[in-house]
Amino acid sequence: MHWKSVIAQELYAHGFSEAQQHSLYYFNSKKQGELDFVVEYAGNMLPIEVKSGKDYERHNALSNVIENEEYAVPMAYVFCQENVQTKGKVIYFPIYMIAFFEQTQAEEKVYKFDFTGL
Repeated sequence: MHWKSVIAQELYAHGFSEAQQHSLYYFNSKKQGELDFVVEYAGNMLPIEVKSGKDYERHNALSNVIENEEYAVPMAYVFCQENVQTKGKVIYFPIYMIAFFEQTQAEEKVYKFDFTGL
């Protein structure tokens, strides 16, 4: 089975598409490497990798992007055939959990000022 196709279809179905104002991107850089998906999630860039083998913790491109301060990546997701776990900024999820991943809108901030005391 091609897990990347499954993940792409689920991301599209859950709000990560141009028609829904949030796009699904692929990233490839000679310096950083290649990421399976990059999406906007809760107002931040979220890199997503899909791993099907036992070496799911080996993700050079993802590590390079996370370590690059210019990108300011708060977290990254790896969908794999293992249980949920967190290591640093990387959260590992079983592949089936993509069905529960929903797009969220960035929180709109409204500031109110009280000038009555001036």
